[in-house]
Parts: sequence; structure tokens; C-alpha cells
Amino acid sequence: MGILFKNGTVVTSTTMYQADVRIQGEKITEVGQDLCIKDDQAVDVSGKYILPGAIDLHTHMSDPFGGTVSSDSEFTGTRAAACGGVTTVFDFAKQKKGMHLPEAVDIKKKAYENRACVDYALHCIVTDLMEDDQVLEEFADLVKDGVNTFKCYSVYKKEGIMVDNQQFAAILEQAGKVGGMATLHAEDAGVVDYLTEKYVKEGKLSPWYHYMSRPEWAAAQADISAIHMAMHLHAPLYIVHMDNKEGVEAAAKAKMEGYPVFVETCPQYLEFTSEVYKRADAVKFVISPAIKNEESREALWKALQTGVIDTVATDHCPFTTEEKNWGKDDFTKIPNGCGGIENRYPYLLSAAHDGRLTYERVVQVCAENPAKIFGCSEKGSIQVGKDADLVIYDPQMTVTGGPDIMHTACDHSIWDGYEYHGYPVQTYLRGKLIADHGIYIGQAGDGRFVKRSPLHV
Repeated sequence: MGILFKNGTVVTSTTMYQADVRIQGEKITEVGQDLCIKDDQAVDVSGKYILPGAIDLHTHMSDPFGGTVSSDSEFTGTRAAACGGVTTVFDFAKQKKGMHLPEAVDIKKKAYENRACVDYALHCIVTDLMEDDQVLEEFADLVKDGVNTFKCYSVYKKEGIMVDNQQFAAILEQAGKVGGMATLHAEDAGVVDYLTEKYVKEGKLSPWYHYMSRPEWAAAQADISAIHMAMHLHAPLYIVHMDNKEGVEAAAKAKMEGYPVFVETCPQYLEFTSEVYKRADAVKFVISPAIKNEESREALWKALQTGVIDTVATDHCPFTTEEKNWGKDDFTKIPNGCGGIENRYPYLLSAAHDGRLTYERVVQVCAENPAKIFGCSEKGSIQVGKDADLVIYDPQMTVTGGPDIMHTACDHSIWDGYEYHGYPVQTYLRGKLIADHGIYIGQAGDGRFVKRSPLHV
């Protein structure tokens, strides 16, 4: 027996229209008006929108950082995702020094087995090219196995995960050659380390100096350098969590000139400014890159509205209040990261409700573009033959963020108290209802590994 959603408004990346949607098993089988009820369970969604399940391209589950581990596991993080309208998450397989990339991928896959509440895909974090760049030779096999993106950090030298420009150039070029793509956390390590040491020596240790040690220009310098390198190597580049005006401008220029440069931002950079680091609860907002000034926030919104920004992800990496407070008197001891996996779709849909974006644009940056850019051929849109990853959204609901509606394992959120106008009320993963009016009703293990196609960008 299938399911027939009747009388809803289907939202795509280009239009909204009244239609019924039929799913059979795990797939969408029909989209049209006045579809007849066959051997179906009919679900009346009058007054509601039918959206594709969102794809969160940037999450860190069970990720060791700052002397602890991010508080959401592969189970609790994907449970929260389901309740926020997310049906596919991307996480990171982190290479340790001396480790081959397939081993890193296998370790992370095993962490998700029988725990994932939604489907999952992996990026591979590259930290060590080893002797004779032998790790570069592993890229092609990973792409064949469905892992086609290779993340690099231009910062965190002391933590042992930074790559230098020589290594990054090799990764950029090799990834592009084999149907993959390099992605980059872009901050200038030399600037960040210099400023951090400077403020520590001066005894300036409040959370405000987390921002001051990771200013706009430190991020912009890394953005501009990476874009320049990618252009001259004729290699695709995806910049994660874009946060600053100059970086946006450099990406826009490269796009106008026809280069395959893709840009992601996150809700925290759209909603907040560096003023949060003066608040009493400033430790909650200590993330990297740091939240920037109002000028950058405005530039990000403009870029989102005009198409310069391709995707919105979360960089979901929460830590408990106790852990955050380790550094309330010394910003260098604060684990960097915040949650957001359950908040991104509602936040952007609320912005559409209020007229700041269109609903079509939200679907584009949260579902369709992520699927297209990263080779998820079965995901991202409401079309016949695609996976039946659907979200039923009620534009009339008003919901206030807080612990009583959240499903993360963390005890706080930067989104506590935020008022959402409209909210997802049901999430279907490949045809199975897994979240219903704020209650998770799926099972650990519902999620599967998404094997992605080689990229052609």
C-alpha cells in the first residue's frame, strides 16, 4: 500500500503549486492534481506545504575536539535531524596521522551502522598525504565508493589537522581530476595563532577575544587565497561556513568568471553578529570561524538572496554547558562549536514566511543544490523516481525554540527562545514516517549510507 498526500502545496526550487503526491515503497511515483485514491493511505495535507527532505552537508557527530567529544552521537544527532525536517546528513571521516583514507571512512561508517535515524553520507578529512603523496592515490577509489569530497583545514596547526598551501594545491588538483572536490575550512592559521598568542600574553581572555583573534580579515585572507588557487589549477572548490564580506565578494567574482567555486554558510552567521561575544552567555557562541560583524552578516544575506551562496548547512557540533564553561575565563579553553541540525530548515522557512527569502530559495539551498553539487542523485527534490524523503510543513504554526521541543543530546542551544513562524510537522524518510508533530517515531538503523556519484563540475 502506498501513501497519497492530498491537497498540498508542492515546493520546488523554482515554483510552488497545488498538487497531490503519491509514494509507493521508498519512491515518489506520481505528482499531479486530483490524483485518484487507489490502494493508498490518503493523507490530507490541506493548507500545508510538501517539501523535499533537507540535506545537511556539514555535521560533526561524536567528534573529538577541545579535550572532549561533541555531545550528539550518530543516533541522537540524526534523531534531531529527523525532527527538523532533515533526511540526509553529511558527516566527516577524519584521517589521523599515518592512517589511510579508506580506513578513516570505514571507521565512520561503522559508527553509523544501526544508529542512523536518517540517511548519511561522508566527507573525508585529509590531514596527512604521507610519503610520496601516496594518500592522493586513494582519492579515485574513494570516489568510486561514493565518497567524493575531501575536506581540508587551513587552520588548527597545533591540533595536527592543518594542511599547508603546497598540500592543499595537490589535494585540490587531484580531487578534481578523479571526479571529486576539495572543501575548505578557511581561516589563516598564521594570523589566528599570532592574534591568539598576543591576546593571551596581554591577559585578554574573555570570549570577546575569541572573535578578535579570528577576525573578518583572517577568514577573508584564507578564502581569497583558496579561490585564487582553485581558479589557476582549474579545480572545483567548496568553501564551508562562509562568514565574511570579503570572502563572499571573492567568491562572487569567481562565479561571474565561470569558475566552479561553491559557497556554504550557516544560520548562526545569518542571525547573529560578533556582539554575542559581549553577552553573559557568550561561551555558547564560541565557534570557529567566529561569528562576524553586522557588515558581514548583511553581505551574507544579500549573497543568499542573489544566489552567490549555494547551500546553507549547520556545522552542527554542540558541547554541553559545563564543557563550554571550561573557558569562561579563558577563551582558548572553550570547545568550539554549536548545535543547529534541528533548527536550520525551520529558521530559513521562517525567514521565507516573513518575506526575507522565497520558499523556493529555501528548498534550493537546503535540498536541491546539496543533492546536485554533491552527487546525491536520488535526493533533493520532489520528482517521480526520487526517494520519498518528504517534509510536511505547516505555515500557520508558531513555535518557540527551547529544550522542550529539541531532540539533541545537548543541554542548551543558541536557538533557545527563537520564535519560528511555520514549522515542519512530519518527516518521511524513503516513505517511512519517522517524525510526527515533534515526536521522533522512527528507529535507530532506519538511515542508510548514501553512495554518491562522481562529480562533474
